[in-house]
Amino acid sequence: MTAARLTRTYLAAPAHRTRLVQNAAASAADAVFLDLEDAVPPAEKAAALESAANALTTHDWGKKCVAVRLNAIDSPTIEAEIKHLAGIERLDAFLIPKAENVADIAKIASWISAAAGTRAKLPEMELLIETARGLIHVEALAASDRLVSALHLGVGDFAASIGARSAEIGASPSGYKHVGSAADGHKETPLDLFAYPMMRLLVAARAFGLRAIDGPCGAFRDPVATAATAAKAAAMGFDGKQVIHPSQIEATRNAFIPSDEELAYAQRVIAAMEEAERNGQAAVTVDGKMVDYANLRMIQRLLSFKGET
Repeated sequence: MTAARLTRTYLAAPAHRTRLVQNAAASAADAVFLDLEDAVPPAEKAAALESAANALTTHDWGKKCVAVRLNAIDSPTIEAEIKHLAGIERLDAFLIPKAENVADIAKIASWISAAAGTRAKLPEMELLIETARGLIHVEALAASDRLVSALHLGVGDFAASIGARSAEIGASPSGYKHVGSAADGHKETPLDLFAYPMMRLLVAARAFGLRAIDGPCGAFRDPVATAATAAKAAAMGFDGKQVIHPSQIEATRNAFIPSDEELAYAQRVIAAMEEAERNGQAAVTVDGKMVDYANLRMIQRLLSFKGET
């Protein structure tokens, strides 16, 4: 049921910051979410909701996927936020923070259905998995409702929920490393705090036909970290990555776009497989390696990321 849309770069914008919302609409990001939650101080919540509604109806969002991150399920405002926004045609999805329980998702889905009015297509739900409880329930959450279309990993809150000593959003703690034996010279190997939650979320998304979006790199002024974390997510098979600053868009998008070398190899594989089929074969050798229909499926997915650059 996953929508055929590009979400390689998913830019966050605090809904009450008018200039940042305007910049997000004009940006090269594939997707944007207007934030009503963590990026908005309590005194600005009402203004943020009005600003989000105004932005959805007045800005030119082009082909972007446009979402709004709601406040948490236990907030006193979430139902009113859905009622205020669900009927706006340009809203593609609600981003649900701290998704943990199937019953909560069912309740939110009922609010969306009731508030959407005469819309031909209901807003989707994209679930933020950002707690230990959310991660252990991720498979059930992925299958919980027909409106669920994507899973996002909330790296900052997830690290906090497990008690990780990380000073940087999306980065592993400096102390999380393997130290070898004395015979090995006590060689240190950095370890990846997010390898397990990323893989578990990705598998759940794929099992139920959803898109998988990695959380942001908090060091937005560090182009090396930005590019490296995006390359990891792309290599694993994620559909995209959140970005918290427009300066991260290009490097993040480039990590998901196939390189010239990958495109050339893809064309060789496609041509070789077409020739193999004409000869009644299902496998062939390309560049000294055996390829078959599994390779072809991987290549077709890779090509789907090319999109508009």
